[in-house]
Amino acid sequence: MLPTLRATLPYTLAVAILAFLVFYLLNPALPSYVVVVLGVLLCGVLVPILRDVKGNAINLSDDMVEHIYQGETATLYVGNLPYRANEEAVQQLFEAKGVVINVRLMKDRQTGRRRGFGFVEVAAKDAEKMIQALNDSEFQDRTLKVREAKDRQES
Repeated sequence: MLPTLRATLPYTLAVAILAFLVFYLLNPALPSYVVVVLGVLLCGVLVPILRDVKGNAINLSDDMVEHIYQGETATLYVGNLPYRANEEAVQQLFEAKGVVINVRLMKDRQTGRRRGFGFVEVAAKDAEKMIQALNDSEFQDRTLKVREAKDRQES
């Protein structure tokens, strides 16, 4: 069975039953087999179209930006972060200056508490602008250190 058909079949059947009831109540003179055929045809076309439209709207939400952005990326190191800062707050700060793909704040393995630094993956075209704007800037009463991240060295 096709994946789209498999995903929409329960909805198609449910809407077909509702369509049958609506058609039957509106025009009881129609034979029931005609009403069933109308309901299945209508819902077999309508439900996949609605699913595609709704699916595209979901795919374009802000949560999916990392899957949409296709250009070059750069990773920025962000130091001297307040321990109370979370990923959402840091993301909002950087999004004011450009495209943010991902935010990772480092935590201590044993305690689970934040370590005061992290990495922000951004569009390469916006990286230098973000460094200039946010390095040595105040964020939640701390002076941030923002620079391009270095590759991890093997030990």
